[in-house]
Amino acid sequence: MLLDGEEWRAMLRGFQSEAWRLETLPQYLVSQESDKLDAFRAGKRVDPDTFSSACTEDLKRLRGEGRSKGRVHVLTRPLSEYRRFEFSRYYAPHVLAGEEIRILDVTEREKPLPDVGDFWMFDRSTVVLMKYEDDGTQIGRQLYEGDPAPFIEWQRIAVAESVPFLEYAERVTA
Repeated sequence: MLLDGEEWRAMLRGFQSEAWRLETLPQYLVSQESDKLDAFRAGKRVDPDTFSSACTEDLKRLRGEGRSKGRVHVLTRPLSEYRRFEFSRYYAPHVLAGEEIRILDVTEREKPLPDVGDFWMFDRSTVVLMKYEDDGTQIGRQLYEGDPAPFIEWQRIAVAESVPFLEYAERVTA
């Protein structure tokens, strides 16, 4: 089943305890980000301590309700312009709002999750496969109808092999 529009928004809102994502691409091209990316290129930065958006407010609300969102982003260095943008515009403020973001840097090591693509997992039971073009343009979301056990294991590995975002960001910008 392909998920779009209200069905997808219902997934993002309707989980009971945990929404978790594995990100594996070097960039994600989202048309709504173009103005923000242009501002980043022009040197404008957000202050993660004071930045507020619908996403950060949602993360704070979820945390207050005892629900969590998290992700692991698999990457290699050097960080691309898009990654630096993503780190400053989204990751830093989202971590401060309560999202558990971790980085799995495979620059100088073997990938612990070879051939595993992007996915969301909700409550360790519902998996949505994220489909992208090679350039990072999203082309679909597909509800996975099989056993979630491999995805639960991939989540375990990704979390165990990664470091918290703020720790990683401090190391790569120091």
